[in-house]
Amino acid sequence: MVLRIAESLDVPLRERNVLLVAAGFASYFDERSLDTPEMLPVRSALRQMLTHHDPYPAVVVNRQWDILMANDAMSALFAALGWAPQAGATVNIVRATLTEPAFRKVIVNWDEVVRHLLARLRREAAASGSPALNALVEELRSVGDFADAWSDADWTRPPAPVLPVLLDISGQRLSLFSMIATFGTPMDLTTDELRVETFFPMDDASEQLLRRTAATPAR
Repeated sequence: MVLRIAESLDVPLRERNVLLVAAGFASYFDERSLDTPEMLPVRSALRQMLTHHDPYPAVVVNRQWDILMANDAMSALFAALGWAPQAGATVNIVRATLTEPAFRKVIVNWDEVVRHLLARLRREAAASGSPALNALVEELRSVGDFADAWSDADWTRPPAPVLPVLLDISGQRLSLFSMIATFGTPMDLTTDELRVETFFPMDDASEQLLRRTAATPAR
């Protein structure tokens, strides 16, 4: 009955386990590492998606927005921004975007991007109750000079169909927007929380710049 009610309410799988434990039952949905043999079909599908999206950037992230996989185009874009994460370090794409100087100095519409990311992060943390997401929200509340962005929004104009991210890379303008894909039939916590964020150019000039960037050997 707990599972039926949770399914009817479309409760995320991790929270369904919480409800089961609270009702006196054992957890039902497992959490597996992407490296386990059972996840091989998932890994293969993700690699295909990332590879086929080149020369446009794409990443696979978990619920906390930690990067789990990235294609060559995303690595090339990071290099073009002058930013290279430490080898073996877990990279949180939201934290990096908001706190790394390499990102801030090239994002032209910084205020707009910050408001969007913070609003989405706070909404997801509130909806999921995830301790990791809530910890990230609290961390970012006290970092930098964008504290007002949590509540500051421009309601004087209608929103665009998508949020553009405008980058200035060595005097060249790159305009991107992103789409997020999830698994349609997740049956464990890992697949339920995986997301594939794919970036697309908003104009021909941006497409050509992405192709040149992806073709530039990494230094």
